[in-house]
Amino acid sequence: MLAWGPGPRVKAIECDGGYRVTGVWAFASGGRHATWLGAHCPIFKQDGSPRLEADGSQAERTMLVRTEDVQWTDIWNTVGLRGTASDQFALNDFFVRADHSIIRKFERECREDGPLYRMGNGTCYQVGFAGVACGIARGALDCFLDLAVKKIPRSNKSPIRDNAVVQAGLAQAEVNLRAARAYLLQSMAEVWKHLCAGAMITVEQRITIRMASTHAIHKGREAVDFAYNAAGATAIFDTHPLERRFRDIHTVTQQLQGRASHFETVGAWMLGVETDLTWV
Repeated sequence: MLAWGPGPRVKAIECDGGYRVTGVWAFASGGRHATWLGAHCPIFKQDGSPRLEADGSQAERTMLVRTEDVQWTDIWNTVGLRGTASDQFALNDFFVRADHSIIRKFERECREDGPLYRMGNGTCYQVGFAGVACGIARGALDCFLDLAVKKIPRSNKSPIRDNAVVQAGLAQAEVNLRAARAYLLQSMAEVWKHLCAGAMITVEQRITIRMASTHAIHKGREAVDFAYNAAGATAIFDTHPLERRFRDIHTVTQQLQGRASHFETVGAWMLGVETDLTWV
C-alpha cells in the first residue's frame, strides 16, 4: 500500500545514484497502514540551484520510501474523516535511489500497459473523493428515513415524515444525489472503455471527470445538510450517525477535491480561455 501527501518546505538534492531528501509531508491518508510513502519534492542540483525542465519550470519527482524510514507526527485532530489518520511524516537528508522516484506527469515515464496507468493519479483522486462523498450522503439519507418515521417533534402530533416540506426536501436530495452519482459513473465508464482500447486519457475526458467529481461531492454535501437539518436536535449528539456524517462530508468539501473553483476551471476550458489544468 502507498500513501502520500503534500509538503511545502521540502527538497531533493541530486547525488550519486539518487537524491538526498529533506522535508515534512502531511495529509498522508492511510500512512499508518502503508508499506511505502510518497514524498513529493522539487529537485535541486548538487550546487543548490534548481533543476529545470525544458520549459523552464522546476523539475519535481515523488520519492518512494519505506514507512519505517520516516518520523511520524500525530497531527490529525480534525472535524471529520478522523479514521483516515492523515498524519505528518518527515525525512532528514535521507538517501533515495534514483529508481525509487517517479514523476507525476505519468505519460512521460509510464511503463505499465494497463488502462489504470494511462489515467493518471489526479483522476483517481477525484473519483475516489467523490465516491466517499456519495457514500456518506447515501448513509445519511438512509439514516434519516428511519428517523423520520419514528421522531415526533416537540409540540407536533405526527412524525417528521408527515411534513410536506420534509417530503419535498427528501425527494430533491435523493434525486440530486442519484443523478450526480449516475453522471460520475457514466463518465468514468466511458473513459474506462477508451482506456481499455489502448488510448491515453484526453484533456477533454479529464475535464469531464473533474466536473462530475466536484459536482458529486457538493450534491453529497447538500443531501447530508438536508438530513442533518431536518432531523433537528437529534442529530447534534456525537452518538448519532448523522452527527458523524455531517462532520465527515464537510471535511470532504474542505479538501482540494471539493473546491468550488474547479467549476471555474471547467467553464474556462469550455469557453476556450487559457486554463490552468494543474488540478484536472
